[in-house]
Amino acid sequence: MISSSLPLNPKTLSRAQRAVRCSPFYMGLLAAMQSNSVALRAITDDRGMLNHYTRRPLSDVAADQDLGWLMAVGLIRREVDGQGLTDSFRLTPMGRKLVEQWEAAGRPDATGNPLDYLLNAKNRWLRLPTWLQ
Repeated sequence: MISSSLPLNPKTLSRAQRAVRCSPFYMGLLAAMQSNSVALRAITDDRGMLNHYTRRPLSDVAADQDLGWLMAVGLIRREVDGQGLTDSFRLTPMGRKLVEQWEAAGRPDATGNPLDYLLNAKNRWLRLPTWLQ
């Protein structure tokens, strides 16, 4: 396991913060993942809004794609059980650091500005396929 005292690259942390601000999720979702795994079904449809996890109702596919981007930037990971991967998610050490910063700032739920959305889209959609990296 990676030590939480491991220094993070400021660009990596900035990209992760931007990914959350531009996502349909509230930081409360990541805070919930800090102590428990959160199942996909708790995030989708109206349940996500009722749990204060999402800004709007999301389909299973949309939620999975957006959670996939948060996995790609290193904030969350899929939960593993004795059978293999599950449909639940947990925080990574970087995700824990981000939640700690968010809680220290008084738990503000900010959305991205137009430049954030542009940079997030560039990072998310215009990246090299993993087989070329």
